[in-house]
Amino acid sequence: MTTAVTDAAPTTVARRLHCVEAAAELIGVGRSTAYEEIRLGRLRTVRVGRRRLIPTEYIEEYIDLLKAEATAAA
Repeated sequence: MTTAVTDAAPTTVARRLHCVEAAAELIGVGRSTAYEEIRLGRLRTVRVGRRRLIPTEYIEEYIDLLKAEATAAA
């Protein structure tokens, strides 16, 4: 009798909510710039208690906005 051996590597769950500092790092801007973009309404956030977090899809939306602005300026 043979049994199938599976190499069950530990699965990693991709983080879906990011603190402002982590989101700024993902985008490639500084912390102050990220907060300024939030203040201007260009980078959306959600509130969890007193924390301001940025879902991954909002980061993607912001990047798409930057791409659209770059295309419009060209």
